Amino acid sequence: MFNGLHYNSISAYLKERFGCRVVKLALDGGFTCPNRDGTKGLGGCTFCSDSGSGDFAGTIEQQLASVSRKWNRSESSLSAAAADKEDPDLKYIAYFQSHTNTYASPERLRAIWDEALAHGNVVGLAIATRPDCLGPEVLDLLEEYNEKTFLWVELGLQTASDDTAEKFHRCSKTAEFTDAAYHLSSLGIKCVIHLILGLPGEDKAQFLSTAEYVRSLSPFGIKIHMLHLMEGTAMGEEYRRAPFPLLTMEEYVSCVCDILEILPQSVTIHRLTGDAPQDKLIAPDWTRNKHAVLNAIQQEFKRRCSFQGCKV
Repeated sequence: MFNGLHYNSISAYLKERFGCRVVKLALDGGFTCPNRDGTKGLGGCTFCSDSGSGDFAGTIEQQLASVSRKWNRSESSLSAAAADKEDPDLKYIAYFQSHTNTYASPERLRAIWDEALAHGNVVGLAIATRPDCLGPEVLDLLEEYNEKTFLWVELGLQTASDDTAEKFHRCSKTAEFTDAAYHLSSLGIKCVIHLILGLPGEDKAQFLSTAEYVRSLSPFGIKIHMLHLMEGTAMGEEYRRAPFPLLTMEEYVSCVCDILEILPQSVTIHRLTGDAPQDKLIAPDWTRNKHAVLNAIQQEFKRRCSFQGCKV
């Protein structure tokens, strides 16, 4: 269906858009979060690590070096003919991942974004933030950058249920998310929405309800994560004290396919499984094997004879 996959992957979209392979550089811009500094709350969402969901983020130089090392390793394992088919002249999306990346003055944001775009092969920006950190000045700045570079904004919804969100201390309402998504859309700015499957107290019906809500917003893309329980997080400690049910890999795979089947084919899929530092992961253990999860999703689609958007 989609270059051998059963869903519209962002990697394929970017390759078609730019005519070459495009890699995201996960960056830590040195921000914090209003849910950590006391403006909205302290400690952040209870599943969130101290890195603000940027456990593998770094500076742009560190990330470029990491990509180069990965490229050299993969190139050395290929035959000369196969290596020639790969494009070593990669392009990059500067992905500001850690914490809330619009939680600063427009002047600071401009300086950081300009610095990232100054790297010759950086062709765009991805900005992860909160819906309550998109005030008029920030939206004006995003509109400006949207006109001069490739841009998307990532918003962490996780669930459309305010009851669930209150329990994990999101400190924002779904109505705020709706407003933020509307404002981005009205400015022509692409929006990518994050979901977490397996939050305490939620089941498949709630996951699908959240997916229906996401569909109603007509986003550019979506990221689906399983719930990771990590050392040093409030939810991880809660689980150690009183374990609660977690999704099995089979349940997770089934839910992911259910969600993708009801999303339009135009929605780009940015992630279907997540990473957690191996030494910090408490559970579920099956999430350590990312490739196994992705392969299982493909196999489940094949078993169903289905694909993204088949039930729209």
